[in-house]
Amino acid sequence: MTRRILPALGLFLLSPLVAEFLLGNLPVTSLFALFALAPLYGGGAVLIRELVRRRGWGYPSVVLLALAYGVLEEGVTTQSLFNPNYADLRLLDPGHVSWLGMGAPWTLFVLTLHTVWSVTVPIVLVESASSRRPWFGRKGLVVFGVIFAFGVVVTTAFQLQSDSFVASPGQFVGVAVAIVVLVALAVRVGRRPVVRGAGGVPADWVVGVFGLVVSSAFMVVDDVGLGAWVRVGAMLVLFAVALVVVRGWSRRTTWTARHSMALAGGTLLTYAWHAFPEQPVATASKGVDLAGNMVFAALAVGLVVFCWIRSGRLVGATIQV
Repeated sequence: MTRRILPALGLFLLSPLVAEFLLGNLPVTSLFALFALAPLYGGGAVLIRELVRRRGWGYPSVVLLALAYGVLEEGVTTQSLFNPNYADLRLLDPGHVSWLGMGAPWTLFVLTLHTVWSVTVPIVLVESASSRRPWFGRKGLVVFGVIFAFGVVVTTAFQLQSDSFVASPGQFVGVAVAIVVLVALAVRVGRRPVVRGAGGVPADWVVGVFGLVVSSAFMVVDDVGLGAWVRVGAMLVLFAVALVVVRGWSRRTTWTARHSMALAGGTLLTYAWHAFPEQPVATASKGVDLAGNMVFAALAVGLVVFCWIRSGRLVGATIQV
């Protein structure tokens, strides 16, 4: 029982810690917010992981469901995809698409953050340190479903209390359609048999460096002040590179669980360095914010090392990414 509960609890807490604190969006002084964020982030991550493992699907389904989660959070819970002055930041002005009421750069950026860092990376890391077997039966799945629903409702209510903006009915319909399509794709991809071929893959540490470099490039593209559509183009190029390279490697029989862990670990470390130039949304002195970022970065490195050691027992296992 402990072997199932501890990984689930770890993922439940790791997801919001990575999504908000390791990123540097929230300072260490706001750590109390973890209890409010965990039902949404952690509940969603655990629910996605359990659904995928109970069906015997692979990581492509995790990624698609993680994207569906991002659409739900940013399209319904925070409505940042549609709110023209979300958090007084005017996020939709660059690359604004008037007929959708959305900003192209912000949409790509924030959905990638949720897909990659809020859900997929924590799942891969926790599984690399535990197992890929289901943690719960139906009752556990229902419990986390209720926890996640609670997180969605509470977070949405809090957002509506702080900002009266409400998206149009058409935008909500678009969000619902997008979620249904993504879930359907996750099911389709998960049921499709994976054909593996011969061929070598780089050393696991090289895969980790690749994850760090590509994900860092993604964050830099958003930071350096490029034109809106240049940013969109650069992001799409990085998506294509990551998809082609990782898909090619992971379809070879020499791809192992440690390769998956290294890819996720390298990607995680991008958040660790990015927290330092990131301006937190909550008030904190520069010294406290710096100290908090250093603590979270050290914990991230420690987690990667721990998962690296634990994943060694699965070196001979081929894992679909």
